Amino acid sequence: MTDAQTSGEMLPGLLKVAERARRDPEGKFNSLAHLMDEEALTRAYRRLRKTAAPGVDGLTVEQYGQNLEENIRSLLQRMKAMKYRHQPVKRVLIPKDGGKTRPIGISATEDKIVQGAIAEVLQAIYEQDFLESSYGFRPKKSAHDAIRALNQAAQAGEVNWLLEADIQSFFDSIDRKLLREMLQLRVVDGSMHRLIGKCLHVGILEGEEFARPEVGTVQGSILSPLLGNIYLHYALDVWFEKEVRPRLAGKAVLVRYADDFVIGFERKDDADRVMAVLGKRMGKYGLTLHPDKTRLLPFGKPGGKKEARESPSTFDFLGFTFYWRRTEKGGWVVRCKTRRARLARAIKAVGEWCRRHRHHSIKEQHAALRSRIQGHFNYFGVSGNLANLSSLNHWAARAWYKWLKRRSQRTRLNWERFRDLLRDFPLPRPRVVVKLGVR
Repeated sequence: MTDAQTSGEMLPGLLKVAERARRDPEGKFNSLAHLMDEEALTRAYRRLRKTAAPGVDGLTVEQYGQNLEENIRSLLQRMKAMKYRHQPVKRVLIPKDGGKTRPIGISATEDKIVQGAIAEVLQAIYEQDFLESSYGFRPKKSAHDAIRALNQAAQAGEVNWLLEADIQSFFDSIDRKLLREMLQLRVVDGSMHRLIGKCLHVGILEGEEFARPEVGTVQGSILSPLLGNIYLHYALDVWFEKEVRPRLAGKAVLVRYADDFVIGFERKDDADRVMAVLGKRMGKYGLTLHPDKTRLLPFGKPGGKKEARESPSTFDFLGFTFYWRRTEKGGWVVRCKTRRARLARAIKAVGEWCRRHRHHSIKEQHAALRSRIQGHFNYFGVSGNLANLSSLNHWAARAWYKWLKRRSQRTRLNWERFRDLLRDFPLPRPRVVVKLGVR
């Protein structure tokens, strides 16, 4: 998201690009590289997190900014002279559920600036093309919007059957040739393609091992989420909207957040037909659906239409578990709760944090712990999920008490004294931040 888009106003050059893209959905852009000027590169630098990890060159964002004007000027000159080279990406592994890991690429600060400037230009075009079914990494759209759309479709009786899909190693599987062909449909500026190519065809450094993969985009790259959206825009979104939906007998809704997506169907025969062809469609673009995590399941309102009378299942999407719940008045409503594994991971993470930082001052611990818990609440604080928020709050308090009590043999902390401490240093109270039925 650009600074201009955040404030609701686009810069004049980008605004012209966006307006033309909106007016002419089939139009091609021959001249875009001039938008990659010193101001654009400086904006890209300003958007970087100052605490972002450095790449292979060890240069931090703060260090780069100490001589920002000269560094930006040098970078632009090399870009214009076609002497700019993207440095190898440093790969690190971060933990996932079940003891698994996910690879993340860390680019050098200068390369992050180039990626950010490219993304700003491409976004001005593709925001006019992307469909309403796409919610991930887009201005003024969020995971909560995706959850709300799915919730409302189910409540309206349009999701009697749910196709839960999982693309295996999506970013590592993107066919670069096909991606370049997709980009050519809108962007024919050779200079932009060369810069994008440098960000795509980049070496990976993991420890002392160097590799240059032939497929995929680097997870963790500033540019990758946008390129992934472009790829699935053509591979999935447009196909579903223009070829699949018109052939269905009932209603259907696609909800996609980056590479996570589900499709809801009013009728089972429609769901079966799409389930039968979805794998082939993904295979055409070098993508593979996980055989165990891709499934079709009933999710109709209990006691509803004959088409949906099978006992409704639950399913997971974007860290939440969706399920039907009876209201006090006897009706049925779709609810979301924190996915069990996600909640367990959050509780464990808070406990580990308290253990590692138990010797810090109470004030420092409280500020950091409060920030971590509030961040969790800001995402998972949706209608109907207060019980799970309270669970995290409860176990966070117990973990804090446990490790404060153990940090010194001379500290005689009991539960009564800890409750007094919580009055002075309270943890965030669970509350609903997002009401799913209201925008």
